[in-house]
Amino acid sequence: MPEPAQPTSPSSAQVTAAEISRIAGVTRATVSNWRRRHADFPAPNGGTESSPLYDLAEVQAWLRDRGHTSSASAAEALRTALRLHGPDPDSARFFLLLARAHMLTERTPDELELLPDEQLLTTAETAVNAPHPLLGVREEPARFAPGDVAVVRSLLTCVREAGVQDAMDVLAERELEESAATGAYQTPEGLADLMAGLLPKDTDSVLDPACGSGTLLVAAAEHGAHRVCGQDSLSLQVQRTLLSLVLADTALQNGDRAQAHVGDSLRHDGFPDETFDAVLCNPPFGDRDWGHDELAYDPRWAYGVPPRLESELAWVQHALAHVKPGGWVVMVLPPALAFRSSARRIRAELVRSGAVRAVVSLPPRVAFPLHVALQVWVLQRPESGGPDRPSVLFIDGEGGEARETGGGAGTAGISSRTSGQTRRMSFDWAALTARVLPQWAVFRDRPESYTGEAGFARAVPVVDLLDDIIDLTPGRQVRAGAAEIEPEALVGQLEQLQGQLAQQIQTLADAAGARSWPAAGAELRKWRTATVADLSRGGALTVMRAAAPSSRDSRGGAGGAAAAGGHRPVLTAHDVASGGPPSGHTNEAHPEPGSDVAEGDVLVRAHPGNDQTAPMTRVAGPDDAGAVLGAHLHLLRPDPARLDPWFLAGFLGAADNIASASTGSSLVQVTVGRLRVPLLPLAEQQRYGRAFRQAYELAAAARRAAALAADAAATAAAGLTTGALVPTKSNDRTDQGQSA
Repeated sequence: MPEPAQPTSPSSAQVTAAEISRIAGVTRATVSNWRRRHADFPAPNGGTESSPLYDLAEVQAWLRDRGHTSSASAAEALRTALRLHGPDPDSARFFLLLARAHMLTERTPDELELLPDEQLLTTAETAVNAPHPLLGVREEPARFAPGDVAVVRSLLTCVREAGVQDAMDVLAERELEESAATGAYQTPEGLADLMAGLLPKDTDSVLDPACGSGTLLVAAAEHGAHRVCGQDSLSLQVQRTLLSLVLADTALQNGDRAQAHVGDSLRHDGFPDETFDAVLCNPPFGDRDWGHDELAYDPRWAYGVPPRLESELAWVQHALAHVKPGGWVVMVLPPALAFRSSARRIRAELVRSGAVRAVVSLPPRVAFPLHVALQVWVLQRPESGGPDRPSVLFIDGEGGEARETGGGAGTAGISSRTSGQTRRMSFDWAALTARVLPQWAVFRDRPESYTGEAGFARAVPVVDLLDDIIDLTPGRQVRAGAAEIEPEALVGQLEQLQGQLAQQIQTLADAAGARSWPAAGAELRKWRTATVADLSRGGALTVMRAAAPSSRDSRGGAGGAAAAGGHRPVLTAHDVASGGPPSGHTNEAHPEPGSDVAEGDVLVRAHPGNDQTAPMTRVAGPDDAGAVLGAHLHLLRPDPARLDPWFLAGFLGAADNIASASTGSSLVQVTVGRLRVPLLPLAEQQRYGRAFRQAYELAAAARRAAALAADAAATAAAGLTTGALVPTKSNDRTDQGQSA
């Protein structure tokens, strides 16, 4: 067994400016200011002029002398420790330490971190080399060298503060790049839960032939499966799968009920001749080297030899070959597979045989790759003498929306790292699951009585699908049933929209003519101003912001909005921009104590976004009171005896003010402390505040009228094109009047 790598000695360890900012818990700009303003800041001892490197020990000493204790997250601290540690030929021992971290029960985590280095390493070795019913015993005992101390300590701290999942994700980053280059993508836990929910409740055994980090197998176990098996071509992924199963369900922690093998499932099947009740899989996409030539005569291709560029069809047939007759397959697949001409012949055979039972489209940006709206296919292996399957269920779930919610990895969404920054997309999987599963359950159990849901779900006869294209795109198939809408119901819907639009137009007219604003004179008014930071220091207002999310929050731990009082409305940056009510989900909120929204608070969006007309500020009203502060929002709570909230919101949201307080190019960040406010007496502030409120209400009325007009026009056009509505003579008279 190779000896553990000896890392660079602490005295020569080098860090970048970005790593210094994470260690100190400050921005890159602050580090740049330190370099310019402090002559004693450590000089670069490596790197290049544009990307210098600094001695870590010197930087840490400089920070300690100035009282800058590290406020980097535990995950960032572990990431830095791993980079400084260097390449390691036996990184698996750190995964094993994670798996057995819960076995270190002789001491509390705090006591472990206080152990001397040698004793800590001995304790870690004892835990790692202990037999485990699922992980087994290593052929060669693991050893930890003195150079591993920093990583071991950071690992234990990360487990304690952020959880095992975050620590495991950081370890995996060193060896796995989840990107389009590899075709391997992380499956969000919300998607995994939806897929496992599509299986019958009595599903006992589940296989994932491309198990990745084990998310789908964990979901299967949580839904009642008693045996879960996986395979992946990367040893690292198999380690992650086994560790995830260890952490998820102690009932699976033996070699009979949970297994995972390393190997290419298509070329070297780890479970030959075995069949399961179900297969859950999120296979690699667009793999041109899947084995087309060497597997040309493989018996798994019961529906046709997959074309070289259609590796997903190889995975579909591999999965069907691994389930019992009548067994289920649920897979994540790219949308092009539903209509691409090269896949048409095999699609036709799958549909004709009754293997395809349902196709569910997902919104874009809810799972990697983010640029496409993925689909979930539900298939069932045909069985001799089984019931007829005369139709296929299509569910169009593309209407949802994923929002960027900041740093941290979470289970309700997905995260990726770009240029050292973590971007997280959050999506309400629970809401989509609550709509999809009832539709699927009725169709699966009583297909003859299934009626569908207009605009969302529709059962299409197999005979209607077997045309020249065999298009299985849910959106097209669901829209094709629009003519089934009841005309009278559509008329009632249109009349309701038109009535609301008439009322809103009157409201808009009232708002437009409510007040006038006379000119200031020949010259512009000028004021002395103060920054928000100055006003905060003077006690005129308090600035708050939601805390950065952690995986513990997103998994329902002690943090998050749920812990702050159950499922409560969350006010998001999207709500401020759109003028809508609180619409966020509790997994998007990570509130600091006392940061609940109160009436009269001023909310400022942290990122302007692409829509330059959307408001940047909003004054919280009665409907917002009690909501949890969501991500990417600043909350300013003014002292009512010194600042009028509408006056504050109006000047803070001015385009010039926002521009002068913003930094960045691709992702613009508003530094709220730099926003400026005129210094005016309270009575004059209130006059400005009333005017700003009238302008805000005018814009809000215009947005609501535009939305209602668009809905009414779209409803009328849909009714006319589907035959549910017919034009009348009044339309002719209107046209003639316009011509005259």
